[in-house]
Amino acid sequence: MQFFSHDGFDFAFLDRQPASGAGDPVLMIHGFASSHYVNWVSPGWFKTLNDAGYRAIAFDNRGHGSSSKSYDEADYTPAKMASDAAALLDHLGIGRAHVMGYSMGARIAAFLALSDPGKVATLVFGGLGIGMVDGVGDWDPIAEALLADDPAATSHPRGRSFRAFADQTRSDRRALAACIATSRELLSEHDMTRIAQPTLIAVGTTDDICGSPDELAALMPNAKVFHIDGRDHMLAVGDKTFKQRVLEFYAENPL
Repeated sequence: MQFFSHDGFDFAFLDRQPASGAGDPVLMIHGFASSHYVNWVSPGWFKTLNDAGYRAIAFDNRGHGSSSKSYDEADYTPAKMASDAAALLDHLGIGRAHVMGYSMGARIAAFLALSDPGKVATLVFGGLGIGMVDGVGDWDPIAEALLADDPAATSHPRGRSFRAFADQTRSDRRALAACIATSRELLSEHDMTRIAQPTLIAVGTTDDICGSPDELAALMPNAKVFHIDGRDHMLAVGDKTFKQRVLEFYAENPL
């Protein structure tokens, strides 16, 4: 693991070239309460991409994993988090990359495509559909669950789920509570029409968080949908068919 600094934060990242040598870069942006390891290393994405000849890159978002933490909600807007991703590409001397995000990471990837379109060759939005535009429900109970002294006192199902996930990943729950307050900023329908890069939107068929991928794709000029059969929000990220479809997508849209 390496580190770079940007906007007052120190970011942990992993950068692995394939055994065959230099490969086209894929920048992966993880979801809320996760980390580069939980989202991308453990489910096999680094191995999948490296074995296919791609350079795999992922980092811990601010407030997550081994990166710096802040308890100021203003630090966690998607625009600021997208600027971290852009800074990592600059740090590595990469002018253009495939960009893949999961859940919150998909939202960050969309903001990156709008702020720095020249850096983004293609997009994969995993675990987030039309919720990127019209919201993903009431997440205030998640912040309450994260800050609760006793997790057993949390009755909200989604709150319980994310509190358990945060505890499992040994996350800084106070930082996550600040993050969730501001990282859910919505994009407009007009914003989505401006994202012209080839885009793959991949969502589990039993995911009840992210909203319809087909509705989101309909707003975009160059988007395709992949339904990850039988997977919910937590399990879709490591699905073998998802990995295979992404590799096909990259083969269809080389740098």
